[in-house]
Amino acid sequence: MTNHWIDLKNSDCILIMGSNAAENHPISFKWVTRAMENGATLIHVDPRYTRTSAKADIYAPLRPGTDIVFLNGMIRYCIENGLYNDEYLRIHTNAFCKINGDLQLPEDLDGLFSGYDSATKKYSKSTWQYQLTGDNSNIKADDLDDPECVFAILRRHVSRYTPEVVSDICGVSVDKFLEVAGAFCATGARDKVATIMYAMGWTQHTKGVQNIRAMAILQLLLGNIGLAGGGVNALRGESNVQGSTDHALLYHILPGYLPCPTSSQQDLATWVASRALPTINPGKSTNFWQNAGKFAVSLLKDYYGEHATAENDFAYHYLPKRYGDHSHIPLFQKIDEGVIKGLIAFGQNPAVGGPDAEFERNALAELDWLIVAELWETETAAFWKRDGVNPRDIKTEVFLLPAAASFEKEGSVSNSGRWMQWRYKAVEPPGEAKSDLWILGRLGEMLKLLYRGSINDRDKPIKHLSWDYSNTRGDDEEVEDGFNVHEAARRINGYFLEDVEIDGTVYEKGTLVPSFPSLRDDGSTSSANWIYCGSYTESGGNLGTRRNPDNSKDVSGIGLYSSWSWCWPVNRRIIYNRASCDANGNPWNESKKVIWWDGAAWQGGDVRDFGTSAPSAEVGAFIMTTEGIGKLFGAGLADGPLPEHYEPFESPLPGSGNPIGHGQKTNPVITVYHDPCDCTDYPYVCTTYRMVEHWQAGAMTRNLPWLAELVPDAFAEISETLAAKIGVVTGEKVRIWNPRGQVTVYALVTNRIKKFLINGREVEMIGLPWHFGYQGLAVGDSANSLSPRVGDPNTSIPEFKAFLVNIEKV
Repeated sequence: MTNHWIDLKNSDCILIMGSNAAENHPISFKWVTRAMENGATLIHVDPRYTRTSAKADIYAPLRPGTDIVFLNGMIRYCIENGLYNDEYLRIHTNAFCKINGDLQLPEDLDGLFSGYDSATKKYSKSTWQYQLTGDNSNIKADDLDDPECVFAILRRHVSRYTPEVVSDICGVSVDKFLEVAGAFCATGARDKVATIMYAMGWTQHTKGVQNIRAMAILQLLLGNIGLAGGGVNALRGESNVQGSTDHALLYHILPGYLPCPTSSQQDLATWVASRALPTINPGKSTNFWQNAGKFAVSLLKDYYGEHATAENDFAYHYLPKRYGDHSHIPLFQKIDEGVIKGLIAFGQNPAVGGPDAEFERNALAELDWLIVAELWETETAAFWKRDGVNPRDIKTEVFLLPAAASFEKEGSVSNSGRWMQWRYKAVEPPGEAKSDLWILGRLGEMLKLLYRGSINDRDKPIKHLSWDYSNTRGDDEEVEDGFNVHEAARRINGYFLEDVEIDGTVYEKGTLVPSFPSLRDDGSTSSANWIYCGSYTESGGNLGTRRNPDNSKDVSGIGLYSSWSWCWPVNRRIIYNRASCDANGNPWNESKKVIWWDGAAWQGGDVRDFGTSAPSAEVGAFIMTTEGIGKLFGAGLADGPLPEHYEPFESPLPGSGNPIGHGQKTNPVITVYHDPCDCTDYPYVCTTYRMVEHWQAGAMTRNLPWLAELVPDAFAEISETLAAKIGVVTGEKVRIWNPRGQVTVYALVTNRIKKFLINGREVEMIGLPWHFGYQGLAVGDSANSLSPRVGDPNTSIPEFKAFLVNIEKV
């Protein structure tokens, strides 16, 4: 989230798209309701009519997988009706920046951007680049009509997405689309602001990243990013998704979103040079990636301590070098091929949650060993005893480790708004259950013990790993068998490893680093995650624990509550908040101002995301981008600098053409692991979703009697017209199948789902909750037995939200 939960109340218009927030993020709705009580308009765009839709002022349906059509239509509406904030565009975005004149758009190249290589299925991005001066500054157009400027390119790109085209492809009426576009785009006015809330309904597509890019473009056009009540806000699906991502849960990053070194980056200097930004508009951006060397060295010092020195490149060679794609889908491909011999599954249940789930269950049988750390025996832990499988045929040795639940252990949780909040142990875990820290800590200790006698250089990354978490600073810090969660938090923050003087202040060896600007690249500081540097300090202690009501009063007047918990980076509650002001430092919206210039200094309740200098249009507010400005046009993505509609991997529309009007039907750079279903044999669109009674892969909720009683069986939502076609009524069973698998579930016939009229063709949709499996109290066939193994080319997230099936009454 660029903003945070409480900030939703500051919005004048809230668009929830790709999310059923009322059910799946109910606490967020407290603040949505507060905004509506203050006069805000709530819009919900979703394939199903849900509890969120029931609360909305405007509900608009759309066919799964057509979000970009809808959003590009809104962008076109904004531009054609002059509803954009042109001053915001000039100051804070790349709208005026000129692009290489050789750029060609999909309308020029039958659905492709220039630079596509059909042999490699990848783009060369040379024609997507800025025109630059000799000192690497952006060349800017005099006005927005210059055909080479970003704004004019965007205007030409979205010109095809008329209301009629949106209606034909998405299945929404023209009038309903115009109602949504008019309400949302009205917030381009200086005294109005809108926010967007999205979740997996946007991300789990073969163009998921471009879905989010499209909304970011619209929000930049309207001048809604950086403002209270604005932004692009991801609703995380679990209580600590944000924190786990921050700490490098994903395969391609190190903690703090530092990219994993690649096989071509064999020394630290080469790696740092690849991250030493900004390279565009030098001196005009305060981009924090120019400190990448300080972040990396401090991380290596935490990992390897005295074994990381300037002489050995701070043990950079100890880090594994990444090559290829090791995300979820190719990971299980390699497991199935026998390349990967062992798997550790912590809090994840791929036998239910993975795409093409039966393939993944079968792949687990190719492992030599599998470790599952869980509260219950999940489907993944019990894959070897599911129906149709003979345990004698399974060679995999399975270890099930009993884990502690969140309330049975102490530690931090970072919510969607980046607020790191400390939670205490409420009760002891049952039996032999242990916390994640204890399990991982002991695993690390045992690995070090196994390798301590090795004389091989290749084993030094384990031998030299700094693995002491027993340090304690107070009687109230519990040390569990040698592992202290507070010491883990302090190491995440970072220490001074020798006496260091910064701006006249001497910080003694062994004290905590006060904030990430104080990190050093000479080996004198450590930090296991630079974005959390400042969360645990000598003066304030563990700032995630802050709960004192006297300190939690909202002095900002807009709900920042800056003294409640701690927020990364440096306790900033609204990212890019410099963009909340014009070139002179005057807030766009005086009634909801975040920061402002009073003529002598910056004022406001939030931490500024730039320096202390006087306001200037030459200093960029977007400190996470290479050039310091918001990107309407972005050259960094794998599938194009602008969002373009491509049909899902499996489309209900026949033929090889794209309904937007060109020949490239699906995203041209995706990696495909099997053939798609043909709409002739599998004519129905299937989408998966979550429900309020069950959670994720179901292990926690399907093992609780009262929740299992509420929803004891798997079911499918189908429209009244589809039910009539196959002759089924609510409560009867249906079989849903495709080449990947089949499920037999109860039918729930409802008018909350309706057929779509797409280019004159009727398209029916089936909705499947994905929580069910064969373990627990509530059992049922898994929806992901049907979903494809294909993902977004930028993130590899699977396309769970739009695929093809057939259905019949049992």
